[in-house]
Amino acid sequence: MKIVVLDGYTLNPGDLSWDSLKEIGELTVYDRTPSALIPERIKDTEIVFTNKTPLDRETILAADSLKYIGVLATGYNVIDIEAAKEAGVVVSNIPTYGTKSVAQFAIALLLELCHHIGEHSNAVKQGEWEHNPDWCFWKYPLIELAEKTMGIIGFGRIGQSTAKIAQALGMKVLAFDTHKIPELESDTLQYADLDTVLKSSDVIVLHCPLFPSTQGIICKETIQKMKDNVLIINNSRGPLIVEEDLANALNTGKVAGAAVDVVSTEPIRGDNPLLTAKNILITPHISWAPRESRQRLYDIAVDNLKAFLYNSPINIVNP
Repeated sequence: MKIVVLDGYTLNPGDLSWDSLKEIGELTVYDRTPSALIPERIKDTEIVFTNKTPLDRETILAADSLKYIGVLATGYNVIDIEAAKEAGVVVSNIPTYGTKSVAQFAIALLLELCHHIGEHSNAVKQGEWEHNPDWCFWKYPLIELAEKTMGIIGFGRIGQSTAKIAQALGMKVLAFDTHKIPELESDTLQYADLDTVLKSSDVIVLHCPLFPSTQGIICKETIQKMKDNVLIINNSRGPLIVEEDLANALNTGKVAGAAVDVVSTEPIRGDNPLLTAKNILITPHISWAPRESRQRLYDIAVDNLKAFLYNSPINIVNP
């Protein structure tokens, strides 16, 4: 049995082992696969794993030996699901692996906005403290989070995990989600409608999936409903934000700061308006990437494949 990984480098740049896949079949791992090479690399292959390398209709239908596609991520929009179903190819994804990592990163982004630790450390190294006339200095307003309100849009596993950390910091949480779990509510955590979350929150964190109903959920109209000097965090999906509207709100001061780990087109394009906006942190989609999280992803991918081979497929996205 031939197994091909089309873009293994991002998942495993060398700190994980591919041995458990090697035990299942003849494994070939490519760090990256240009579009032009996809058909050749999956020819005569039964099992294909991909993270962001696209498998379109033409490619899937032309791969006569293909039986299984394992997506090394939660999102599977790079796969033509209907074509795979038509061809009898099972597609599975990794539904949960990075809950703790993504929640931790959301809080890390928030804390960096509140304290600008990296900037202050660089200032010290560049001699600003040594030559400062006072015993301390700060280059940005410093923000205490205790007693402030965090609004979380999307309150699944990741949203709930972020809420726990926020509560530990002394924050109150307002949660918006179409599916409510009443037993989660407490003195410091309440569900609320979207307008209430927008109007009442000092910090707004996005943890919702990208659906037509959530695309552009942060835009000129919703930003106008927010408190002045609100902070916005997004490490979910880039298109949840209308980036030009957020950039304008940052530049006018309506939004005091924002931090995003995701953007509308990735890798980011040079004309993205957020690149020149004031008071924004942008990281290269790495919330998911701690080694522990990537190891969980890989282990689940192997389990998915084994379940398929034992005729009991799991985590199927094209039933």
